[in-house]
This record gives sequence, structure tokens and C-alpha cells, in this order.
Amino acid sequence: MSLSVVLPAAGPDPSTSPAPSLMTPATGGSPAPTPTMPSLQEAQQRASEAAGWFQENWANWLAVGLRIVLIVAIALVLRMLVRRAITRLIDRMNRNTSASEGSTLGGLLVNAERRRQRSQAIGSVLRSVASFVILGTAFLMVLGAFQINLAPLLASAGVAGVAIGFGARNLVTDFLSGVFMILEDQYGVGDTVDAGVATGEVIEVGLRVTKLRGDNGEIWYVRNGEIKRIGNASQGWATAGVNVNVRPEEDLDRVRSVLTEVAERIAKEEPWSEILWGPVEVLGLDDVLLDSMVIRVTARTMPGKAVNVERELRWRMKRALDAAGIRMIGVPEQAVEEPAVDPTAGMAAPSAFASSSSPQSVAASPIPPKTL
Repeated sequence: MSLSVVLPAAGPDPSTSPAPSLMTPATGGSPAPTPTMPSLQEAQQRASEAAGWFQENWANWLAVGLRIVLIVAIALVLRMLVRRAITRLIDRMNRNTSASEGSTLGGLLVNAERRRQRSQAIGSVLRSVASFVILGTAFLMVLGAFQINLAPLLASAGVAGVAIGFGARNLVTDFLSGVFMILEDQYGVGDTVDAGVATGEVIEVGLRVTKLRGDNGEIWYVRNGEIKRIGNASQGWATAGVNVNVRPEEDLDRVRSVLTEVAERIAKEEPWSEILWGPVEVLGLDDVLLDSMVIRVTARTMPGKAVNVERELRWRMKRALDAAGIRMIGVPEQAVEEPAVDPTAGMAAPSAFASSSSPQSVAASPIPPKTL
């Protein structure tokens, strides 16, 4: 006979009966229930139910865990491969730049520092975008593996993105403008640009701010979003222009021949033969005035070298014109020495009437009246 059958048959033991409740019927309260310990059969039943539930769900847990591990592993491997491919692409761009610098024209056209900084900025942006897209997609897939509804999360992220966009619209504008400026190669380090709000040489190009060094040495920090137009004086080629002012009575053919000789001579000498990208041209009369004639001389030069060429042309043309006896407007005439002049030559001869005792003065004096 089992213990569970014997104990109820024996009946309750008076000695082990529970103590009477402290609450009396007069107060209208009920006695507190006494806690009961689960029996052995109930414990066995609960354990068997837990084991069955675990046996039924362990396969789903294992599948979800493996799926999450696979998603994370694929995301990390894909991110590493994409970043490595971007790095190799940037290195190939730098190698092509170094190879092109071996030639004379390539060395003139390519700025190594500018290309290096531009490639690094592009690589940094591409790596950041690739990491954000890959890791963000993996995070959403992991949440989906946990059977989480992504619709409210995506809606909240969209609202938060709009709010952040309105709050930091200037920052977003500067960043996007900087990305497009770098991708389009609008300017780079070493270029002389006119950004509207400031003018100077570019010393650093960032995704948010561009640094310019002015003519007096000051550094301008210009936000990329504030640049509405840009004038780059260092891309392609530059034009050096010089105006020669001569007197109207000078022989134009003689002036042209002198200037042409200067242009041919400077094009054959170093280092001007490398700086000049075309012949120095004497265009002819640019303007005719009453007291002068303006002759225009131009030349195509390397970017940023136009000022140096203009100064050298002025120097050489001034010396050549002086040697040929052609005077430019603004040059003072040389004074011609003349013999000394007698200071009394311009004076009138003394008059005879200056002396009161001279016959002329006596004859011209009035006749005194007769006295009575």
C-alpha cells in the first residue's frame, strides 16, 4: 500500500493540527490559507513537461542561433572584402598618378599631394558608406531572426532621421557639398581659387571645411555648403597678358618687330620654355588714344605661372624698347643741356629821361610861368 493512501486513511493527527487562527469570528475575518508543498508526482510531472517543451523548441533555438552567427560572419567577411577592394582601388589610382609624373607633361599637369588627398578622402567616404550599409543590413536581419516586428523600428528611424536632418541641415549640406567637390575634382591642394567669400591658395580640402591661405598669409576656413560658385585659376592653363603703351608718333611696324624679337628669345630660354605652353603673341593695337597707343601681348602658360611670365615680359620689353630708342608713355623726357644765357640780355636799355640833368629831360621839362 502506498504512502499516499495510508496517510489519508489514518486521519489527521490532533497533535499536528494547525494552530487556530488569531482572527476570531467576531471580527468577521477568515483564517489565512496554509502553503502546501508540491508532491513528488507533481514535481515529476512539471519536470517532464519542461523537458518536453525544451525538446520541442531546442531545434528552433539552434536554427536561430546558427542563422544569427551566419549573418554576422557573412557581414564581417563582406565588409572586410569591400574595404580591401576600395583600398586596392585607391592604391591603383595613386600608382597611376606616380607613373604619369614620370613624363614632362604629366609632371606639369598632376599635383601629387592634391591627388593623394583626393584619393584618401574618396576612399574614406566609400569605406564608411560600405560599412554602414553592410552592418546596418546585418543588424536588421538579426532582429528579424528574433521574430521582432521591424515596421515600428523603421518608422521611428525614419522620423528620427527627418528630425536630425532638419536640426543639422547645415552640417548635412556641408558634407554633401564636400563629397561632390572631391568626386568632381573641382579644386585641390595647391590650387588658387576664388570661392566668393575668400580668395587664396587651397591648403586642405575636407568634407566639411576648405582651408585657404590668403595673399597676406591669413588662413580662411570656408564651409563647403557656403560656396555657391568657385573660380579655379590653377586648372588647365593660364593666360599672361601685358599692355605696352607707346607714343602715338612711334612706328608701329618697328615696335612690332622689337616685341616679336623679345617673344622669340624668351620662348627659347630656360626655364621659360617649359613654363610657356604656347608662343608669345603680339596681338596688335588694343586701344588708340590721343596721347598713347596700347599694344597687347599675350602668352599661354602653366597654371599659376602667369604673373611670373608677365613680370619677365615687362622687364625684357622695356629694355628692348629703350635700346631701340622707342619711348613708352610715362617715361620722362631727358633734359637737353643749353648754354648759359646772359641775365641782362632780356633787359631794356636805360632811358635818357631817367636823368633829370640830361638834355632830353631838360627839353621835356615844362616851361615855368613868368613872374610879374
